[in-house]
Amino acid sequence: MGNINATLQQRPFGGTMRRDAWWLHPALVFLGLSTFIVYSTWAAFQGAHYYWGPYLSPFYSPEIFGNSPHSLFGPKPGWWPAWVPFSPALLILWAPGFFRLTCYYYRGAYYKAFWADPPACTVGEPRKSYLGERSFPLIMQNVHRYFLYLALLFIVFLAHDLWKALWFKNPATGQLTFGVGLGTLILALNVVLLSGYTLGCHSLRHLIGGFLDEPSNAPLCHQSYRCVSCLNRRHMLMAWCSLFSVGFSDLYIRLCSMNIWTDWRIL
Repeated sequence: MGNINATLQQRPFGGTMRRDAWWLHPALVFLGLSTFIVYSTWAAFQGAHYYWGPYLSPFYSPEIFGNSPHSLFGPKPGWWPAWVPFSPALLILWAPGFFRLTCYYYRGAYYKAFWADPPACTVGEPRKSYLGERSFPLIMQNVHRYFLYLALLFIVFLAHDLWKALWFKNPATGQLTFGVGLGTLILALNVVLLSGYTLGCHSLRHLIGGFLDEPSNAPLCHQSYRCVSCLNRRHMLMAWCSLFSVGFSDLYIRLCSMNIWTDWRIL
């Protein structure tokens, strides 16, 4: 039997034998994430129109320092450097931002969409080597489990904001009365979607029961593990839905504050 010499040759960037629209998915991911990054950065630096009545934008929650009634510790502190732009969002957005940046789903999405690593399965990459996630900057992805704890805390704050969004000030008496507005429903949906995304996290799944060899021997852990696994199977859907809901919640409150939209009172 004769000898066969086979030579493996790397495909050029974008080179592939695929005939389907392989570029469509990474292009949509690039467009979606870019739109959110640009809008959220702009909204965070505004420092205004982030609350209306009982509503507080999730980009600004919890409001540690600020001028709204939702501020925990009052207005901008005197020790804040005058040459540094101030916005309550800049004090807290780094936590949910890094939680999403290091998310197991999102990293796979933006590796393809932004870094073309690879742009799609069996499609040529723009690089010849791969350093792995033990080298900078990819080693930073390993902090995801720690940002999970902060993300769970943020869900508590957002749930509290939802409770406050149920109480409107009566303009005649100045007292708070129970009510439901369209903004209340938008904030409620945002809490549900963010909770579904956060509670379906791969790291939380491991913390609850993934470390056990036989989860069935621990009934409580096993049931919790099944619940998180159910959400985890829809992690991509929850990631995108919650990304849209948190951005739209800020937009809705911003436009209400600017008197462009009117909040529709249901109750």
